[in-house]
Amino acid sequence: MLALSTSELDRISALIGREPTLVELYAFDAGWSEHCSYKSSRAHLRRLPTEGAAVLLGVGEDAGVLDLGEVDGVRYGVVVAHESHNHPSQVVPYEGAATGIGGIVRDVLCMGGTLIGLLDPLRFGRGDLEGYPHQRYVAQSVVDGISGYGNAIGVPNLGGDLYWDESFDDNCLVNVVALGLVRADEIVHSRVPAHADGWNLVLVGKATDASGFGGAAFSSLTLDEEQAEANKGAVQVPDPFLKSVLMRATYRVLRELRALGVRDPGFKDLGAGGVLGCSAELVAAGDMGAEIDLDAVHVSVEELPAEVIATGETQERMLWAVPAGAATQALLRVYNEQFGLPHVSRGARAAVIGRVRADKRYVMRRHGTVVVDVPVDVLTSGIRYEREVGVAPNHESADPVLRGEVAALLPRVLAHRDVCSREPLITHYDRVVRGTTVIPAGHGDAGVIAPIPGSALGVAVSVDGNPRYGKLNARVAGELAVCESVRNVAAVGGEAIGLTDCLNFGDPTKPAQMGELVEAIEGIGEAARALSLPYVSGNVSLYNESASGSSVAPSPIIACVGRVTDISHSAGFAFKRPDSAIVLLGARGGALGGSVIVEICAGQGGTLPRVNFDALRGELSALRAGFDDLTVRGAHDVSDGGLLACVAEMCIGPGGRNGIGARLDAPSGWAPEVPELAAWFGETGGFVVEVAAESAAAFVERARATGAYAACIGRTLPEPSLVAGATTFALADLASAWLTPLEALYA
Repeated sequence: MLALSTSELDRISALIGREPTLVELYAFDAGWSEHCSYKSSRAHLRRLPTEGAAVLLGVGEDAGVLDLGEVDGVRYGVVVAHESHNHPSQVVPYEGAATGIGGIVRDVLCMGGTLIGLLDPLRFGRGDLEGYPHQRYVAQSVVDGISGYGNAIGVPNLGGDLYWDESFDDNCLVNVVALGLVRADEIVHSRVPAHADGWNLVLVGKATDASGFGGAAFSSLTLDEEQAEANKGAVQVPDPFLKSVLMRATYRVLRELRALGVRDPGFKDLGAGGVLGCSAELVAAGDMGAEIDLDAVHVSVEELPAEVIATGETQERMLWAVPAGAATQALLRVYNEQFGLPHVSRGARAAVIGRVRADKRYVMRRHGTVVVDVPVDVLTSGIRYEREVGVAPNHESADPVLRGEVAALLPRVLAHRDVCSREPLITHYDRVVRGTTVIPAGHGDAGVIAPIPGSALGVAVSVDGNPRYGKLNARVAGELAVCESVRNVAAVGGEAIGLTDCLNFGDPTKPAQMGELVEAIEGIGEAARALSLPYVSGNVSLYNESASGSSVAPSPIIACVGRVTDISHSAGFAFKRPDSAIVLLGARGGALGGSVIVEICAGQGGTLPRVNFDALRGELSALRAGFDDLTVRGAHDVSDGGLLACVAEMCIGPGGRNGIGARLDAPSGWAPEVPELAAWFGETGGFVVEVAAESAAAFVERARATGAYAACIGRTLPEPSLVAGATTFALADLASAWLTPLEALYA
């Protein structure tokens, strides 16, 4: 099924001066899709900050690279890529999620990076899983797909986030983030160099088949339940065991090419648009052209149609551009002989399928007949639309008056689907494979790894975005997503150095939904500028809408990468010792919009918290200094469920194994102008920090000097209880409420 409009078909004919061939039609269908061309969003994405001191390689290639630091005279970069696989994961959940991981892994690999970690922000339908069996099946299968692929390739899962909302009933969101480690002087580019005329184009990986044919166009259309069976063919088939071999073979190839003096090969993931899309982008980025022989492409079935071989999105494939001669021979030898690809997967291999040409022409042949012959920039420059940008709806309203008793409300908040422990899901993931994990997923607000052997330099990473906020105000939701991800990195002792974004929205042809996208971009851009953080990669996923017209909640999802200068100074969120001081960073506010407590109290409306960036910068500075001098023993950011839920989680600890209690002063002492329930459960951002008792006064004074709000609000206890003002909870009861709700997903 072609997704091209009549006007787009007319434009293609005008650009090439004739009617397109069938293969050309499918090429433009992929290249001009929303998924590939960003035709609705590209103009607005230019407003995002993309430059900064930590940027080694910015936007424009398969992934970005951030400066991690120097070890023994060698500068290292963190490769970071962020993608979505929403439509495939709704239609075929296991395969869709698994191939999402597979694709993002290739993006990092093709930058010359060694894979060091994965994250998976997920959005599913109704949290009341007993009444919604299909939503339960989707959630189960997506988690299984992520674990089945990530575990098999031996890359640790470092985190993610998870929300349940009825807007995702018919369109789940499966976003994925991958990290890699690369020497700054060994970064590989997703383009051919200027001197590449005559270089070979070498296709590596799985034999091409019909799976994934039309995938880019399918991901740029509204999901239609009646087309569900037909759409399954557009979803690729994963092969993580082949990928594992491909990864290790690629590391060897990179070493061999460097030994031969080839330090500027072109290397790109075969994603949307398949062989044609990848090869055209690879050469066009270097201002060159290409000549491709489809007969040289290794296939799993004889006589596949030319358009399928050219544009099918079969998984586990990559494309190299290398000099003819020794470099090409070394590449073929490593993949085909030393790592035996043909013996790992039937039909898999490395094969020369074409060459680079200097005339900027893109020519493709099948059985000696030319099936594509166009200027390469016509294929790759895409198409742009100036969509009507309507007024984005703002559903904020006056904050409701909360009623109830703290004793009854806290267990319900902890058991809420958006607050409760994710351990029953993330236990399916291997979080410590490779032995580099310092803080595993679920043990801190961000995951932390130490990827350089013998070095204390670490990477902290978190990914965040709250759809309950997006429903109310897309712009503010974007700001809050940036701030949440940055806070999470700070809460483990990291310093944020860069961001990625994945913008998940509905139909851009509807002015109000286009307005939500634009407002979210404004919000994430404003927050990034205020915190002096660049975006180095990202993704836009549109048409996340069912045929009934129901679109997903506006969902800007932000990943933050941080540098940890000494991993021995990082810490998870669980309380460490009795008799520590509990310090609050960040003033409490009365904003309740999108909060869990409003839903529990059967309230409606509310305003979203607004960010005071001066105060936030002060909080980040104070927390970083506290980790550096070891006065801070741990921290947890105040988010879903509010401050009291935050402290309860610090008492309970991962898996309920902590058991250190806490006594908190009544809010009248530290938030006198905020109603008590709003102080306990409001979700205005901030931190709860465990500080050595003897250092608490100095920590608070130093924090206030930065412009941050800081106050001692209690202390940790040796006994397993949480005392909140006049109310006392047994930690065992709170742990049961928090740990068990998602166990039903796999019951």
